[in-house]
Amino acid sequence: MAECGRKALSVLEAARSRYESLQISDDVFGESGDDSSDNPFYSTSGDSNSDNCCMEAGDDQRSGETMNCQSGGPPGSVSITQAEEDGWSDTLQDITVAPYNETYGPTQRMPATATCMDFFQLFVPDNAIQNMVTQTNMYAKKYQERFGSDEGWRNVTAAEMKAFLGFVTSTSVHRCESVLSIWSSGFFSNRSIALKMSQARFEKILKYFHIVAFRSSHGSHGLYKIQPFLDSLQQSFGCSTFRPSQTQVLHEPLIDEDPVFITTCTERELRKRKKRKFSLWVRQCTSTGFICQIYVHLKEGQGPDGLATLKYKPQLHSMVAKQLCQNLSGRNSIIFTGPSITSLNLYQEFEKQEIYCCGLLSTRKSDCTGLPQCMLVNPESPQQRGQSRSMMRGNTSLISWYNKGHFRFLTNAYSPTKEGVIIKRKSGEIPCPLAVEAFAAHLSYICKYDDKYSKYFIFHKPNKTWQQVFWLTISIAINNAYILYKMSDAYHVKRYSRAQFGERLVRELLNLDDCTPTQ
Repeated sequence: MAECGRKALSVLEAARSRYESLQISDDVFGESGDDSSDNPFYSTSGDSNSDNCCMEAGDDQRSGETMNCQSGGPPGSVSITQAEEDGWSDTLQDITVAPYNETYGPTQRMPATATCMDFFQLFVPDNAIQNMVTQTNMYAKKYQERFGSDEGWRNVTAAEMKAFLGFVTSTSVHRCESVLSIWSSGFFSNRSIALKMSQARFEKILKYFHIVAFRSSHGSHGLYKIQPFLDSLQQSFGCSTFRPSQTQVLHEPLIDEDPVFITTCTERELRKRKKRKFSLWVRQCTSTGFICQIYVHLKEGQGPDGLATLKYKPQLHSMVAKQLCQNLSGRNSIIFTGPSITSLNLYQEFEKQEIYCCGLLSTRKSDCTGLPQCMLVNPESPQQRGQSRSMMRGNTSLISWYNKGHFRFLTNAYSPTKEGVIIKRKSGEIPCPLAVEAFAAHLSYICKYDDKYSKYFIFHKPNKTWQQVFWLTISIAINNAYILYKMSDAYHVKRYSRAQFGERLVRELLNLDDCTPTQ
């Protein structure tokens, strides 16, 4: 008995140590508070319609009902007999993922004297800004040749372009409803920076601002006006500035909406506001929150890789996942995925590339092809919290775990025989397979990241899709710059918060002498 007690204590201490090392919240499965967002990827409570295995009310009346193993499963799932023929078995075995030999963190050491601008220019260097200057002036010239001269226009300079970026970036710090509010006399005015450029000059630059002025013969897709910038950004997000940890997550980041706009707009305007013509997917380091790669998918029109023609969502999300992980082959990375990406076929394909996965399954959102039906339906007998069942096929495990609702996980990164715990504020420790604990821990960190950093996305909302993508990726670049700043010697000299970092960056872009952020 004493030996069993010591073993249980050591498991609990190990779990708490893992949680503390990642600064993990102890409430991922929705017991002591609301979910972090309305994003289905994060709604992991047992009552969630997004991630729970049950269908919504009205979908074959499955919600709230128990189903036995003879009931029909989701499309693509197989009967127990077929599952056994395919190699699925209740016999469990340990699996081992090869060690991850790379060290994560910044690839270059920044000096203690490095400024916020220095970190920002790791992603948006001077040559990128100079290209914006060139392309903006070219577009203005061509526009005026076609529609008539603009006497109020003069060619923009690099200093003015940095100031232009600074003005728009300031909306992420001061939360103003419109960038033009800076020059107003209202609540959102900012006289300290408004004197750097007149409103008329800013509006002229805004009118002609371009990354790519003209369509080339090779650039016919919807993002051609921003694709060179995205390519440059992808390269800087990669190993040139930062090496991610072994554990990473694929998801759509939370994009915070303007609360002032939401409280004042009509319901029709709000619905129009939320209908973006693109979706943004990222691969994100779960140890630091650093976004290592981005993928922009246009919901309408033909994309450069043909993904826009895919209408079946699991197929589309599988292709997005492959795009985001194309540089991870042979590194023994562990990728966490949400229900829309999780699938047996994708995991098997990744395993051949030495990329291992762990993901939440949903009978509504996931591709359940090849999975045993009896693991995807609720058993008739009542379940106790922490109770689980697993089946294996090769190195892949399908886990059904109960905690005020049934949760199902697919993984080839964790042994189904190894135990973990979910730490709850109210009910203490709930036993679970190690894969469930790992998923909860890492997803909790990403939830906390989104809750904090999405508040600092640029509020400027242009009508053109390529400009929306541009300012969104600039916001991600600034967040990444702040993460690198916090991991550098410069942070130990002046410990700026995220808001102070953003404010100082704005003042450096505007080349203001007094760069001390306000408290």
